Amino acid sequence: QVQLVESGGGLMQPGGSLRLSCAASGSIVSVAAMGWYRQAPAKERELVAMITRAADTNSATNIAESVKGRFTISRDNTKNTWYLQMNTLKPEDTAVYYCAADGAVVTTTHADYWGQGTQVTVSS
Repeated sequence: QVQLVESGGGLMQPGGSLRLSCAASGSIVSVAAMGWYRQAPAKERELVAMITRAADTNSATNIAESVKGRFTISRDNTKNTWYLQMNTLKPEDTAVYYCAADGAVVTTTHADYWGQGTQVTVSS
């Protein structure tokens, strides 16, 4: 089992920045990929970004088109933590953000492990 705890959400004005963190514990060695999802009220869950745990040539990241150029995902394997840096925030970024992890890949519809979610609200 893997336990995930998000932090870093909150209220931010449009144009501002936030960094979300996801701290993992438990059977970390079983994790091969990590990601961030978000879900806004009355909308479907969206895979925002994913990154592989491998830090070698097999490392890969993927960012959703809706946030490309504004959001980046990174990891620190020494801390078993990954991050979502969110810049130039827009009101439409308002959602509950969830970190997730999987033993193989995170997809738009599946991940093995989930955090509890952290609210991000972008409003003036």
